[in-house]
Amino acid sequence: MPETKRATIYFEPSLHRALRMKAAANDMSISEIVNRAVRDSLDEDAEDLAIFEERKNEPTRPYDEFVRDMKRRGKL
Repeated sequence: MPETKRATIYFEPSLHRALRMKAAANDMSISEIVNRAVRDSLDEDAEDLAIFEERKNEPTRPYDEFVRDMKRRGKL
């Protein structure tokens, strides 16, 4: 088991109740559920940042020009 660190997290009562129920239904601890959710969120952020990095050199155009073009093409 990897080293873990302890943290105190305060949940809204209804959220805590839902977590307890999900943990029991899936034979998991609340910590496992929270760790998985945080890991998934951080992975998603890393994916987004990688996409931004890939696209940083793409040409841009002003928003008003984009909207005018969409209207001209009947998309708005």
